[in-house]
Amino acid sequence: MTVSRTATALSALGAAFILYIGLSYLITPETIATGFGLPTWPQGDAVAFLNLKGVRDTVSGLLIIALLAARQRFALGITMLVLALIPAGDMLTVLSWDGSPAAAFGIHGFTAVLVALAGGLLLREHRTGTNTTVDQRVAVAA
Repeated sequence: MTVSRTATALSALGAAFILYIGLSYLITPETIATGFGLPTWPQGDAVAFLNLKGVRDTVSGLLIIALLAARQRFALGITMLVLALIPAGDMLTVLSWDGSPAAAFGIHGFTAVLVALAGGLLLREHRTGTNTTVDQRVAVAA
């Protein structure tokens, strides 16, 4: 598999996964919140914070899809590197609040690594010139 296809696959899988997570937090927050890794989760009116996570994750997934659809691979690479800070921050939050180290590293840490890997591959692809447009290929062929 080429760098370009690997980066695209990781980005698309990441978008699908985070959309699923985000929509789950919006539709059935009580069923998904327990898997985040924190020892307790919001109760009563504080459950609104789960909606905020749902919105954040849903928009993150839509952003990835939008950049993929627009074929803005360099911008997607930068975006993925920045987005990797979200699961890294989630990991640190879980660890700081005496949550599950397995969830912190296994879910959030692993996600941060995969998102950063996708971003790095996208930037590497741009740097090595493998991201050529149809116009560039036609010009080279002529």
